[in-house]
Amino acid sequence: MGRRVDPIRSEVIARFLLATAEEMGATLMRTAFSPNVKERADCSTAVFDAAGEVIALAQRVPIHLGSMVGAVDEILRRHGRGGIAPGDMFVANDPYNGGGTHLPDITVIAPVFAGGRIVAFVANIAHHADVGGMVPGSEAAVCKSIYQEGIRIPPVRILRGGKVNRDVVDMILLNSRTPDERVGDLNAQFAANTVGERAVARLYARYGARATQAAIGDYLDFTERRFRAAIERLPRGRYLAEDFLDGDAEGEVCPIRLALTVGRGRLDFDFAGSGRQLGSARNIPYRALLATVYTVAKSLLDPEVPANAGYYRTLHVTAPPGSVVGPVPPAAIGCRSISASVLGDVIAGALSQALPEKALAGCGPHHLYVLSGTDPRTGGYFVNYETLAGGMGARADRDGVDGVRVHASGSSNLPVEALEHAYPFRIERYALREGSGGAGRFRGGAGAVRDYRVLADDIVVSLSSERQHVAAPGAAGGAAGETGAFVLEPGTREERRLPAAAADVRLPRGSVFRILTPGAGGYGRPGERDPAAAERDAREDRVLRPQARDT
Repeated sequence: MGRRVDPIRSEVIARFLLATAEEMGATLMRTAFSPNVKERADCSTAVFDAAGEVIALAQRVPIHLGSMVGAVDEILRRHGRGGIAPGDMFVANDPYNGGGTHLPDITVIAPVFAGGRIVAFVANIAHHADVGGMVPGSEAAVCKSIYQEGIRIPPVRILRGGKVNRDVVDMILLNSRTPDERVGDLNAQFAANTVGERAVARLYARYGARATQAAIGDYLDFTERRFRAAIERLPRGRYLAEDFLDGDAEGEVCPIRLALTVGRGRLDFDFAGSGRQLGSARNIPYRALLATVYTVAKSLLDPEVPANAGYYRTLHVTAPPGSVVGPVPPAAIGCRSISASVLGDVIAGALSQALPEKALAGCGPHHLYVLSGTDPRTGGYFVNYETLAGGMGARADRDGVDGVRVHASGSSNLPVEALEHAYPFRIERYALREGSGGAGRFRGGAGAVRDYRVLADDIVVSLSSERQHVAAPGAAGGAAGETGAFVLEPGTREERRLPAAAADVRLPRGSVFRILTPGAGGYGRPGERDPAAAERDAREDRVLRPQARDT
């Protein structure tokens, strides 16, 4: 019989590792060059054990989890433990070769050695604003193949013995429209891993490899037991849910279907019956599917459970190859994060049937727009990758949240001051999109509205979105949220609505480009709303009036 692990030591070690992941994230953001990383926090950091299981994950962008898990597994498969040395780091981004969930997310992974052997890995992801491809920003729903989306990097060594492999770095830089930003962000990623590697090595030196690994294993087992207990509180059964992504043509839709089976201490997610993979970039690669399942299940069943691989053991996911949630090469996958927001609604919809007291109505996912061109102040070319948050659905016991990223998505809206400092635009309106949340006993969260005045001559924008044709559904009689929109020259005779997905739309100097993100669904019949809440709605000007509509 093995020696009993001290639970207090296990907790101390687990908290130290979580603090290490957070410190890595702070290092990455403080040393990054691009506004997308240093201002929007479109990045993630994590610590893995020697087998590649997640021990600690910083709370930033949950969908990044799938990228890092796949990369650790693939590095071990390709290089073997004997082919990895202290000071090495590996880089990857390709979803079909164990390196990511879409190409702009570049993963950098470093081994941690103690006693001459690998005892852990530290990893981080930074979303790089441009890695090549057919459109600036390397992400557009209109891409039809992954070959149009940018450079593909299998897990390869980018540092050897602490020395940068210039050949690999130069290849990445040559494929980017903004190489100065890329090298700055890559150096920030190297720095973040160095911070993590040193911290984990100190931990092992303090407690010893055997005691540290035993404590980590005990903590993962505790996490598994805790989550199985949460599942045991659900009624056994099979629960069905469905929602729709935009299809390949404007106005078409593609179903995501889920059969959730609640068993004894386990959940089985079966996505058979979902639509075939799309000829656009809305497909969701398998690792992104896993990350979304893990995130939504945790948020509804036990939000405080540690974010590590222990609870993943209780969740089992199957998806048919060649489907929109299991695409095969060369399917484009760049916009998987927006699609995963609708996927999250499907998962939440099934879990809500088993857990009605925590039910969640449909959410309004963020909209993506990539503005690029020449900045007349500097004469330099820029790529401004941005997303704008939508609304979160109402719950069975509370209103939805306004202007927030939902499910496995993360990062923040780019602050106005940082945007206007870095790029040739003036923000003339930035507000909640009042009235966009669905009515109900509890109202859905509102989306956002943002107006850009263009201050340069050769600006183009690429657009990607969901919920412009299929609104976020309400629950238990609640109303659906408002759909989103992209509008050029709003409120003028030249006003026109832009497509939900497009590439290289030209924006004339002086024009106004408006983003309207979708609102979320309400919960319960509107007539059941508490009079005090209705009075507060009126006081806060939340009553939808025809003259207040943005579109």
